[in-house]
Amino acid sequence: MTVKETQPRQRKTRQLDAVLHAVRGEKDFLSAADVFTKLKTAGETVGLATVYRNLASLAASGVLDQLRSPDGTMMYRECGVAHHHHHLVCRNCGKTEEFQLKGLEETLGELARKNGYSDIEHVVELTGLCADCGEESQQ
Repeated sequence: MTVKETQPRQRKTRQLDAVLHAVRGEKDFLSAADVFTKLKTAGETVGLATVYRNLASLAASGVLDQLRSPDGTMMYRECGVAHHHHHLVCRNCGKTEEFQLKGLEETLGELARKNGYSDIEHVVELTGLCADCGEESQQ
């Protein structure tokens, strides 16, 4: 998936391509600081504010997933699936699983309509301990 295919009005720049390239293929979520460091190490000349702006733009266009870490930092990763989905996040190691739950979208839509809301959006992030971290805490 390219930025151009996802959001045609988004201006494609060298910095945008560099940010996307830095995130592409990473299995873990990265912070803007992580992406900035990765770009600097690769010899890219891009400012931290530009990294933040491009990550937010790529997330808004659906190219990147974003979630908030337990310490409040926004984290980004290339979307593994092209459709709307949710995340299970280990609050200890950061392991993240994408999931869908049959009927959830309809239930949330009905809840919104019953309360007079329209044009709704939602984010579902379940946090807990993954199996590995749960076992470690039991020992």
